[in-house]
This record gives sequence, C-alpha cells and structure tokens, in this order.
Amino acid sequence: MTTDARSPSTLAWLGVAEGAALIRARELSPVDWTQALLARIEGTGQPIDAFIHVAADSALARARAAEEQLAVGHDLGPLHGVPCAIKDIIATADMPTTAHSRVLIGHQPAADATIVRRLRQAGAVLLGKTATHEFAHGGPSTDLPWPPARNPWNLAHFSGGSSSGSGAALAGGLAPAALGTDTGGSIRIPAGLCGVTGLKPTYGRVSRSGIYALSPALDTAGPMARSARDCALLLQAIAGHDPADPASARVPVANFAAALVGHLKDIRIGVPRHFFESDLRAHPEAAAALAHALEVLSSLGARIEAVTLAPMMDFGDVRVLIQEAEAFAIYHALLREDAGRFGQDFLGRVLPGCLVPAFAQAQAHRKRRMLVGQMAGVLQTVDALVTVGSGPAPRFDARETHGFLYGLWSDKPNLLAPFSVTGFPTLSVCNGFAASGLPTSMQIAGRAWDDATVLRIGDAFQQVTDWHQRHPADPVSPGPVSLAPPEPAEALDAKTIAWADACIAHADLRLTEAQRSLVLQAAPRVKRMIARLGSVDDRSIEPAAVFRLDQPGD
Repeated sequence: MTTDARSPSTLAWLGVAEGAALIRARELSPVDWTQALLARIEGTGQPIDAFIHVAADSALARARAAEEQLAVGHDLGPLHGVPCAIKDIIATADMPTTAHSRVLIGHQPAADATIVRRLRQAGAVLLGKTATHEFAHGGPSTDLPWPPARNPWNLAHFSGGSSSGSGAALAGGLAPAALGTDTGGSIRIPAGLCGVTGLKPTYGRVSRSGIYALSPALDTAGPMARSARDCALLLQAIAGHDPADPASARVPVANFAAALVGHLKDIRIGVPRHFFESDLRAHPEAAAALAHALEVLSSLGARIEAVTLAPMMDFGDVRVLIQEAEAFAIYHALLREDAGRFGQDFLGRVLPGCLVPAFAQAQAHRKRRMLVGQMAGVLQTVDALVTVGSGPAPRFDARETHGFLYGLWSDKPNLLAPFSVTGFPTLSVCNGFAASGLPTSMQIAGRAWDDATVLRIGDAFQQVTDWHQRHPADPVSPGPVSLAPPEPAEALDAKTIAWADACIAHADLRLTEAQRSLVLQAAPRVKRMIARLGSVDDRSIEPAAVFRLDQPGD
C-alpha cells in the first residue's frame, strides 16, 4: 500500500467516509493516519484534555494489521483501518475503564462492551478512552483524578457532557469517529457545543451491554463524528440486537448510508416553536441559526410546518425523576459505603435521588408513556421534528455550566429532555456559529426506528452547507479550569429539612454536612418537580417501565 503524502494537519481533519475511500484507493495508509492522530493527541491537542488513556501501541498494531489485510483483499467494511475513540464508561478489555471516577481507578474489564467488540469486528482502530463526567453524570469537575475536557473552539469554555472528551476529540482533530452515550443529552450536548455531529439512536437500537449504567430506562449508546454520513457508517457497525441487553430490540438494521439521497423531496418537518420561543427562550443566535437552517431544509424540498407537543417542562420533570431515582438506586451501595469517593458534582445530582418517592417514580413512568404516545401521534403527521440544540457553549466559570442550573433538579425546561424521554432517534448537527466563534446546533428527531430519515435530513443539510467542515485553530496551553461557585441555596423551612433528613436516614446514608447540604439544596426543587408532575387519572395507563417476557427462541 502506498504511503499518503498528506500533511499531518490535513490527516487530522479527514472524515470517516473520506478516509475510508482514500484507504481503498491506496492513497492513504491506516498506519500513517493513526500515527498522525497519535502525534496530535500527545502534541498540539494535549491542552484539550480529551483523552484519559491513549493506546498508542495497540492502535498502531491494529492499523498495521488493517493495512496488511486490505492489501490482500480482506476488507471488513468502511471502518476497516479507521481510527476511533471510545468514551470511558464503555468497557474495553485491553484498556482501563474508569468511568472518570476514583472509584474505578485502574479498573481493567475482562471483556469488551458489545459495541466495542462490533467496532473491532468492523476493523476500526481504537485510539484510546475519552474523558467523560463521573459515571457519565455530573458536570465538569476539578475534584476528580483527571481534568475536564475543554472545548477546542475556546479552551475557557465547556465541551458539553457527558461525552465531553469524544466531542472535544472530534472538534480538535484528534479522531474522526467516537462512541458516546446519551441518557439526558450526553451525545447531543457535546456534539452541539463542539460543532460536530452526534446521533442518539432509537432506544434499543444499540446494545448497552458492557457500559456503566446511569438510568437504564433512558441510557442509549451511539456514534459521534463530523458528519451525518460518518455517523451512518458507525451506526451500521454497532447497531443490532444483543441478548445481553434487556432493552435491545429485534428490529432489522437498515442500510443507513443508502438512505442518504441528498434531497428532502416529500419530507415533512415539524417545528415545535414553543420549545424555544415560549417554553424556553433560546439564545438569540441559536434561534437565528435555526431559522436559516429551516430555510436550507425547505430549499432541499422539505415541507416545514409548525407542530405542538407537550410543554417542554413536562418532559424535563419526567426525565429527571426517572433518571435520578434509578441512578441513586444503582450507586446506593457505594454511596452508603463512602460517598466521599465521588466528586461533588456527581453527588449533587445523585444524592437527591433519595428524595424521590415510589409513587412519583411510578407516575413519572406512566406520564412518560403518555408523552411518548403524544409525540408519536404528531410524528404520524410529519416525518421528523427539528428544534434548537445546544450551544453556544458557556464558560467553565459560568453557573449554567454545571450543577442544578444545567437542566437537573431545576425549575427551568431542558431542550434535550423531550427526545430522551420518548427514546426517539435524534441527531445533533452544527448549523452555524455565534459572534463569539462558538458553534450552534439543531436537533433532528424522527419516529422510533426511523434513524435513517433523521440521518438523511442531517446529511442533506450538510451536503449544501459547510458548518460541519469548519475547525478551530490549534489550541494553546490554557490556564487551570476555574468553576463558578454554586448558586445560593434556597431558604428552607423546618418541615422540608425534616423530610430531607428522614429520606437520608431511610436510605441509610452517612453523609458529611457538606454532602447533606447538597440534598437539602435540591429538596424544594424535588418537591416542586413532583407537584408539577401531578397525577395520571386514567388508571389503564401502565408505567413505561413495564417489561415484556422473551418469546421462545429469543
């Protein structure tokens, strides 16, 4: 195979599809591509802090093997020889998996997660493990063993979470492809803030086996790349039923790349304007970018029409009450043993899960079923929904970057929650840049299992725009990350304090005063969230958590 003469700086920005084509034309060596990226990770890309483990030796060995296999006609598909990064809550048998927590420092899984195994089977070259937030939760933290990943567009700004390192690696030219996970927006937020592309597939489309759970009712794994086309190639490799994941569905895997036809003729797109005009006032530059993007989609043949969904706050309350109750249950034993091993941001989100009573959890699951049905009904009248995504990225020292104001235990709606709650496929696509030079994004959501149409819309948009092809200048060494202090605590009455303390005692938690204060700070917010949830009067509506027994032969 001939050696590519491209400069390392050019190799840094190759996409999956482009690189795969060059490899097959013998104009690019997988070894050269991998070497260039490894040098960049350890060199100009180091200030981004995107990786917490780099597997240089094994990556080069796999790149050489791919080159040798392709030279004799043994082609495993479009990912063969393509470098890829893995979020560090996804198990890798040959690399540590720490979940960005001191609880798991040095942890070495015995086996790969299913999606890692499928990537290897497709011939991908695994570069290493990317930074995340602790157990894919919390926000950027300075009290953990590793620094938070920075936004390559401006190192003083947040890269999003919790797939923060994956988004930063893509935007910083350190990898052309990455795996992320999304419970409440953790693929879409970093994709949007970093100006790359990320897909939260339909819930159940991609196996979560071998991935640390946060909220199994919501957890989803998916691809991140620089384009919808590249995400389609990654999804093709990792999608499919897995009996090791109880949520994995026996649904045929479409040819996602074949759906990328370049036009939107006969596609109907619904825009829930109330999401970003009244439920939540979106950033003016994000709203303007969406307006322009809708004009582009219309020019491609799409019919744009306004639609109305449930209030965005309804989705947010359901999401948080389900997510945090499940997260608290999953980590309860470790929290009871020694909560001090966790970072404060993780604790500030998970510990208040002890305040969510069983009736509220059940009602949240029942209301979730109603919200899914309502959105599915709207999607019978249109093919997809488009709304504002995340961005521009806040600074690290802005309060909205972390803690309660970032869409959790909050009285503020969350733009990401609607599609987390429904489980419908949702793509985050860069659709412009603010005056600050930071990216904006839009979300494209579709019907359950129709990931192909979502990718088609994103790809058609990217074929006639170049937002996704832009990249930042090489970073310079930054100063230390400085986070804003938490917002002032609400004044609590004696009854609320007694209720919170009773919940802490009932959960058998032995907390420091600082840890207890995290629960107390959230307590009035939890109460308001439960009150907003209300009741579901139709007793025939079953919780969305109801499971099905496997059929014979499953």
